[in-house]
Amino acid sequence: MEFFGLFGNDREMAETTYSGRESASDRAARKRREGHRRNATATYRQGQAWEDAERERQDRGGRRRR
Repeated sequence: MEFFGLFGNDREMAETTYSGRESASDRAARKRREGHRRNATATYRQGQAWEDAERERQDRGGRRRR
């Protein structure tokens, strides 16, 4: 029994109403991929800064060598 077209025709409504639109799961996956690319540069720079600080600490020699 269809109640004013709301029950029983979900597939038909989805095919016509949402045709050409991106699904929620596809949109979430796309946003995750975009976020990864956006943060890759910042992560690289943070790692490079740590590496530079660590190298300077090793070259400095610590407390006993002053």
